[in-house]
Amino acid sequence: MTENSPRKVLITGGTGLIGSRLAELLIDSGYEVALLSREPAKSSHYRSFRWDPRAGTIDDAAVPYADYIVNLAGASVSDGKWTDERKRDIMTSRLGGLALLNRELAKPRHHVQAFISASAIGVYGDTADTVLTEEAPPGLPTHDFLADVAHQWELAAEPIAALGIRTVVPRIGIVLSKEGGALPQMARPMKLGAGAALGSGKQYMSWIHLDDLCRIFMAMIDNDSWVGTYNAVAPTPVTNLQFTETLAQVLHRRLVLPKVPAFGLKLALGEMSDIVLASQRVSAQKVLAKGFTFDYPELRGALEALYGEE
Repeated sequence: MTENSPRKVLITGGTGLIGSRLAELLIDSGYEVALLSREPAKSSHYRSFRWDPRAGTIDDAAVPYADYIVNLAGASVSDGKWTDERKRDIMTSRLGGLALLNRELAKPRHHVQAFISASAIGVYGDTADTVLTEEAPPGLPTHDFLADVAHQWELAAEPIAALGIRTVVPRIGIVLSKEGGALPQMARPMKLGAGAALGSGKQYMSWIHLDDLCRIFMAMIDNDSWVGTYNAVAPTPVTNLQFTETLAQVLHRRLVLPKVPAFGLKLALGEMSDIVLASQRVSAQKVLAKGFTFDYPELRGALEALYGEE
């Protein structure tokens, strides 16, 4: 890489909610971006390399292209009920991709300076109102599928760090965007006059605006001092009731329904109800200590930025 050539970022899972926005912001900041994709034709905006983590195959030119790799690949945890097959897919889609990247990064002919590998705050399990720093132990995987997935996801990145490549693991909170994720699903019933808190409403939601999350990723790429795990959440977690009430105010709707009972959610969603019923009050202190400034530190400002015109 010459002094004047753009730095090159390879993104796995680049067509998803986070990857799409991150790619746009990287391009705007002067980076070059390519995607690792199972179906390169679908991501024609960017240069694409083909890979298939299940089959263990990857374009030989993919990893040598990159100065930085951002690993976001993994089946969504919120699409469809958690059947045994679905749970297997959620787990193996994460671990297979990391194993494949580790295999390629162990080869000598690349110049990857940093590896950013996504995880999730689900790693902490359901922890009521305990404030969670990065030092908190993982949740009990035997009882908690999401904690197990995130914990295994992080363990699978460790061999890459062991190669001597700077490895950063952002534990991502609930990502706020109108384009996907949890927020549109929460806003839809509210717009129809059927909004309600979920379960007790006391469970903590640690959220982050999509653009702030992407800016954290870019700080991790830019600054060599970012190493290890960081909670990628805004500094003001809220309870589910507070979230629901704030969203209703921003959307100019009234909450007319009582809380949706936990047993009803479990009936409808099965184990997947853990996504909305688990409580995680996650600290952003370590990210703040790096000098990162959030554009959207407060929930109301984040929601107004997204829904202000409606």
